[in-house]
Amino acid sequence: MAARALMFQGTGSSVGKSVLVAGIARALTRRGLRVRPFKPQNMSNNAAVTADGGEIGRAQALQARACGVALSVDMNPVLLKPQGMTGSQLVVRGRMRGQVRAKDFQSFKRGLMPEVLDSFHTLAGQADIVLVEGAGSASEVNLRADDIANMGFAQAADVDVVLVGDIDRGGVIASLVGTQAVVATGDARRIRGFIVNRMRGDPSLFDAGMVAIAGMTGWRPVGLVPFLDRVRDLPAEDAADLHAGRHGGTGGVRIAVPCLPMIANFDDLDPLAAEEGVSLTMVRRGQVLPPCDLVILPGAKATIADLAALRDEGWDIDIHAHARRGGYVMGICGGYQMLGRSIADPLGIEGPPATVAGLGLLDVTTVLEGGKRLEDVTGRLLPEGTAMRGYEMHIGRTTGPDHDARPLIDLGRRHDGAVSPSGRIWGTYVHGLLADGGARAALLARLGGHSDGHDHDARVDAALDALADHLETHLDIDGLLAMARPVRG
Repeated sequence: MAARALMFQGTGSSVGKSVLVAGIARALTRRGLRVRPFKPQNMSNNAAVTADGGEIGRAQALQARACGVALSVDMNPVLLKPQGMTGSQLVVRGRMRGQVRAKDFQSFKRGLMPEVLDSFHTLAGQADIVLVEGAGSASEVNLRADDIANMGFAQAADVDVVLVGDIDRGGVIASLVGTQAVVATGDARRIRGFIVNRMRGDPSLFDAGMVAIAGMTGWRPVGLVPFLDRVRDLPAEDAADLHAGRHGGTGGVRIAVPCLPMIANFDDLDPLAAEEGVSLTMVRRGQVLPPCDLVILPGAKATIADLAALRDEGWDIDIHAHARRGGYVMGICGGYQMLGRSIADPLGIEGPPATVAGLGLLDVTTVLEGGKRLEDVTGRLLPEGTAMRGYEMHIGRTTGPDHDARPLIDLGRRHDGAVSPSGRIWGTYVHGLLADGGARAALLARLGGHSDGHDHDARVDAALDALADHLETHLDIDGLLAMARPVRG
């Protein structure tokens, strides 16, 4: 039987498309269908390593998990990783292909459509149904020419569309009906139905709204989805989804995380935020670092630029004062590089060639050069010897006395990371380390705390199941299946 496909586009960014697709994928997988997620073009600094040695957006990794399948570069063939206000690193089918400026990408992306379609058809060959997620807003008619993310892809692949609006942000009737008003007639005809997402309160209060949207557009109402608190247990896709304030429990271990402009792979923090014995604070720009036991500098897509932003905020002064008082500091990937004596970018990989001073809390230096390391890793946390697992995704090589004498992790054939002579400053290139229950418990024990023992992976899977149950109740899943058209060769 030929695979079918259905595309989910939004009236805007962050209307919940990624989570809806993940939940629908889990629901259809539980029905016995072979499901594959697909996003033609994504923009995110939150990425995952695939089984075939590439990288894709973290949202597609979650959707693949919902389907119970291994990650593949074909699930997100074009990934843009912002490095500033006007440019991004371009990843095509899992491999870095250089940097592009935003204004140049609009004309450049036309040549990417054949690779996007090839990935789509590769997935279709493995599936009963492909769930396609659009990017941003379907109504961005100024970007319609050469579009590969929304209606341009829908036309090229000949797939129909369900439009998602977010009632929680207000104006959902205008945003849905307005989309039909502004898109081209042929594109509007591809929209078969609509979903209103994140309803709070009594759903019956919007019954008339659903009727009004259907009457004005002719689209089929697929469902009104009430807000589900369990989605907080799923990893956020965008830094915009990070919330200020305290997360997790109210226990004795206090952790502060400076929220830098180019923060990357910030789902590293989710397992800590879920710990009952941990209070985790995301510190926004303009705020001082609060008193805490541990400061974490997470990954950064543009390490030198984020280090400059950290200094502009005066957080370097706060971190040094924290360390002098005997506090702990942990750097992950780009955060690890910041903790060293210097960072050199001789080839201009992240921006103009430069060498800058680091925070000097670890006796190591970093040179940004060579290919990107993308791989899953297993090893032992030192000195405890606790088994750990995670993944590496970085450019650069970090060396120096603290790495040589006191690495943080033994990966078997090599060591990773560094620890200061005091034992209170830790650096590592390994993402996902804190998702490993044993490693997380060991690190919390260094702070005088303890883990509640929760299995982070099981927590995410339970949230996916709860989401699938929720959508089975509030969406017409059978109707969605009926809208999915066979994939043409």
